[in-house]
Amino acid sequence: MGGASINLERLRLGKLKIVRRRLLQRYEHQPFISLLAGLYSCRWKRYQRQKTEPGQWCCKKVENVFFLLLIATFCLSLVFLYFWGEAQNDYNDFDWFIYGNVGSWILWSILILIASVFLFTYVAILVVLAVCLLSEGQQLHLHWSHKVGTLVVLVVSIAALVALSKLWSPEWNTILLSFQITAAYLHIGAIAVMVVLSWPVALYFVRMNKTVSQVLIITPFLITLVFLYLIPLGMYSPCILEEGTLPPKPSLIAHRGSPQLAPENTQMSFEKAVELGADGLETDVTISFDGVPFLMHDRTLKRTTDVQDVYPDLAEVNAATLSWDKLSRLNAGSWFLKNKPFSNVASLTPEDRKRALNQSIYKLSDFLELAHWNNKSVVFDLYRPPDGHPYSDSWTGQIVKVILNETSIDPRLVCWLTNDVTLDVQSMSPEFQKTLGGKAPVKKLVANRVVKLNLPYNEMSSDDIRTYAAANISTNLYVVSEPWLFSLAWCSGAYSVTTNDVLALKRMDRPLFLMTPAEYRVMWILTDSVSALLIALIFLLHWWRERGLSCCPENNGLLEELDMSLSEEGYGRSQPTSPAVQCDTKSLGCAETK
Repeated sequence: MGGASINLERLRLGKLKIVRRRLLQRYEHQPFISLLAGLYSCRWKRYQRQKTEPGQWCCKKVENVFFLLLIATFCLSLVFLYFWGEAQNDYNDFDWFIYGNVGSWILWSILILIASVFLFTYVAILVVLAVCLLSEGQQLHLHWSHKVGTLVVLVVSIAALVALSKLWSPEWNTILLSFQITAAYLHIGAIAVMVVLSWPVALYFVRMNKTVSQVLIITPFLITLVFLYLIPLGMYSPCILEEGTLPPKPSLIAHRGSPQLAPENTQMSFEKAVELGADGLETDVTISFDGVPFLMHDRTLKRTTDVQDVYPDLAEVNAATLSWDKLSRLNAGSWFLKNKPFSNVASLTPEDRKRALNQSIYKLSDFLELAHWNNKSVVFDLYRPPDGHPYSDSWTGQIVKVILNETSIDPRLVCWLTNDVTLDVQSMSPEFQKTLGGKAPVKKLVANRVVKLNLPYNEMSSDDIRTYAAANISTNLYVVSEPWLFSLAWCSGAYSVTTNDVLALKRMDRPLFLMTPAEYRVMWILTDSVSALLIALIFLLHWWRERGLSCCPENNGLLEELDMSLSEEGYGRSQPTSPAVQCDTKSLGCAETK
């Protein structure tokens, strides 16, 4: 009997310790909920908060609308952030476009990136707070300041996406290309988000006492989940390859030299490219009024020379209308240090800065001599002079004359770039490599002896690249500077790429995100299986908790009574007199005493 009494006493004390521990955990949990509600609703006091009772929705109709608006804003700001993050390959083009229209130079692309990160982070924090509050069974009351902030982010995101779609619509092709690299990993992230969301979804699904309400909660969740589970069936990535089938690494053609380390289209720029190990050099060629071919990308000299200081009246005129004597007097490097078109310009050594300040416009003949001595292939982008120019009808002949008579370069290293598939380059020099700046049927290309295609990277297609390669027509993609984009070109089988960043791409020894089909299947199946198991367990846990299927049902009355004394609605108010609770040590039950 004595032993039985001791055991019963220990059991009673153990149960009281469990109740005490639950009470302590509840009090310790209150600061966390207060922090969530304070940040989301500015309701820092417990009596200001409202719990969601079984059968109720998470919030009132107005708050429900703002919660849906918050989710929509989150999605749009995420799209904008992803768009701008993947557009990083073309930031320099965007900055110069803005410069041409605004007239002042600044790294607009970086400012937009910072702004997009800030806006997305703000909305993402609100979404996380809302999900945490829902997981705690709290009603949502978004503070008016956050409502205003959400609307601001929504308007900015919509306006930015509309503006980019109108002014920079080809960049959406870049986003589609990026999915070929990132989709497998975005899939894992989306599944992880669905697992987290299953906690509040399961909680409210179990608490609802109407079938219609349960269907409204569970249907969108399940549809989204099934879609995410099956979406890998439609995924395609050139970088999912069998072992031993990876194409050779593309050759690197330096775009206007090395424009991140030196002023573009200058002697310094091309010498830097050679030092970095570029396989070829790309440039832009026009012709002076007196017939001297020189390197210049823009129609005018305003962006890349000091023409406004030397010849203010000639700043807006076509560069080809100036004589070589005037062109040779211009400085083609000071703008580089002044504007800093790339972020790494600030890291140049004092010697490189001094050298950049002394750059002048580069003659085509000097450029070709540099390529000859370093055995580098060259790609020309030729610009026709304006009407009325002395060489407006004979400019190609004049350029060929300079190449063949004034330089020592091997003609086989010259890729003559043209947009006219029927242009007879071989009549000018049989050894020039005829390069077409666009796609065309293979039969037409072969008939016109085109040996290379120079295509913008957003027209990349592994099927087209393989088709052209089978006809001995190589493909060069421009301008590819980001490692992920270079990885895609590598896996797609591109022969070469024109790039602004020879150094970074030269260091890559394998494509990013490269995996075998077997590895991809394991990753996909494992992700879906683990997430399905976790979501099922979460729903079972909530069903078990909300249906009252505890292991010690005799304590339910006591715990409910204690919970009522701690409820948020009663906090700070005068508590009603409760009947005393007397526990029978034999039955461990509880009875009320007056």
